[in-house]
Amino acid sequence: MMNLYSRCPTLDLHGFDRDYARIMINDFIRDCYIMKEKRVIIIHGVGSGILRKTTQQVLKHNNYVLDARLDIFNGGQTIVDLKEH
Repeated sequence: MMNLYSRCPTLDLHGFDRDYARIMINDFIRDCYIMKEKRVIIIHGVGSGILRKTTQQVLKHNNYVLDARLDIFNGGQTIVDLKEH
């Protein structure tokens, strides 16, 4: 069975602390925007929710992000739609 988002660039934040995750998310989003990607996936896991909250906060303030939402099939990842050039 093929994953719906298998062709999307993905950033896995497992093992990162909050501050390093902020840096990695912004760098990842910027790089994907430059590469003209339309959709990306950020895997933050479920856990205590610290990385999920950090991810949502960073994406809310990132100028390249059009929309960001939790994956309805996997609460441990966020789907991000990027603005077009």
